[in-house]
Amino acid sequence: MSKNVWKPVLAASLSLAVLGACSSNSADVGSSASPQGSTAASAGPKKEISVSVFDRGTVPAEEGSYENNRWTKWINENAPAKVTWVPVPRGQAQQKLSTLIASGSAPDLIWEYDRNYIAQLANQGAIQPIDGYIEKYSTTLKKYLSEHPELKSAMTINGKTYAITTSRSVDGIANHGMWIRQDWLDKLGLKTPTTTEELVEVAKKFKDADPDGNGKADTVPIVFNGNAVQIMRSLFFVNENQWYLEDGKMKFGRTLDRYKDSIAYQKSLFDQGLLDKEYITDSNFQRARQMWTTGKAGIYFSSWNMENEFKDLKKNVPDAKMVPLEPVASKYGKSGLYQELPANILVAFNAQMKEDKIEAAIKFLDWMIEKGDMVMKYGEENVHYKLVDGVIPQKLDADKFRKEVSYANEYAIVSDFSLKAEWFPAMAAQDAESQEYAKLKTQSLNTALKNKYRRDIAFNPDFAEASQLIATFHPIATQIEVKAVTGGSAMTPETAMEEVRKEWKRLGGDNVEKLAQEWYEKNKAFLN
Repeated sequence: MSKNVWKPVLAASLSLAVLGACSSNSADVGSSASPQGSTAASAGPKKEISVSVFDRGTVPAEEGSYENNRWTKWINENAPAKVTWVPVPRGQAQQKLSTLIASGSAPDLIWEYDRNYIAQLANQGAIQPIDGYIEKYSTTLKKYLSEHPELKSAMTINGKTYAITTSRSVDGIANHGMWIRQDWLDKLGLKTPTTTEELVEVAKKFKDADPDGNGKADTVPIVFNGNAVQIMRSLFFVNENQWYLEDGKMKFGRTLDRYKDSIAYQKSLFDQGLLDKEYITDSNFQRARQMWTTGKAGIYFSSWNMENEFKDLKKNVPDAKMVPLEPVASKYGKSGLYQELPANILVAFNAQMKEDKIEAAIKFLDWMIEKGDMVMKYGEENVHYKLVDGVIPQKLDADKFRKEVSYANEYAIVSDFSLKAEWFPAMAAQDAESQEYAKLKTQSLNTALKNKYRRDIAFNPDFAEASQLIATFHPIATQIEVKAVTGGSAMTPETAMEEVRKEWKRLGGDNVEKLAQEWYEKNKAFLN
């Protein structure tokens, strides 16, 4: 059996018992027992390290917090280092991390999915290269990385290794997703939209034809979560902060005509009342989620995996039928929604770390990929899951898993686990609702990967001038875009595009484009 599929020795050994308080400075959390595994490999006092973690607001109150819960206790009982987790809000992660770095209080390990941000930190001297340390202190990861040479370019900045990463599972390659209420389509006699124009017509019907049957004009056709604006842009083959090769020339996404088209489409939906008009201020997307799960929205621009939203919708509207919606075609054709590169989380080392802490951190990452990641993903064997055919982890109780395990995946910052879409029904709990969603989840993942997302180069230029320009340009361009979309006749998409290009040029965009072209010519051999 491949180690990438499962770790049978670990799975067999996780006969978990009650664990008391893990440390003198951690309060007991909840009434459930904390999992207990084998004793950590290191002898004597453990070196303490701190690690950032995304706060997505998913830890139930009875479980504790991101800093202190059954899984943080389990990690500190079994890992070769004692870890303090430093939560950063997912929606403002980079801003929060940058603030911590500037104040000298950033965690030892800083991670992000965004390679541009890691490159920015490298160019600022906030993180340090670790080539020699991996060679000196790592065993498991060193071997893993030698077996995955495709990850090297993601970890390498200015010719040096500035981050550790592992490969994404197929469910991690897929990211964004569109959903639609099939029961509303059926009730109104509508076909599934396949073009941007058809999507507008369906949305109008969802707004005006009382699809929920309550006799009130209280439905909102389209709601957004954090991925939504990027979904809107991907329909036009553009991403706001991505570089493209246009006739062999490096061009920044927000300077292209296709970007103007995406603004115009978003504005048309807003002006016609087809979007929830409070989406701009719905910073944590709880309003959008509530509207969807209470049956008041018909189309959801979100993520491909929506299990919690599915189950909450079914509780509130038992006859609701949500199905994945394939990207609709624009005048440019049919695009794939955003798909990630093979490299997963990029774990960087704070520039202030001394060698003893670096050694502890690398050994912690070795342990996580070797022993810890599966526990973070699936919990305790015979408590949260059982193995089907000795390979597939099957949830035993969906509600228990959702409460006690689903948030723990945040701690598996390196992992070598890879699954297959057709496993989902076997992995899910066997109750009817979980099985219904598992089949839907397989369909959604396949839908999310059906169309290839346009990415002309493997990753964006990482030289300092580009990172600095984009960091300055991004909020300015975003403000212009929001004004164009929500400001009625105050600004047309054409005027917005003129303003965006003007700001790009004012901030040195022409020179950065020249440098980007030189960077591409120098590096194009490993950018495909």
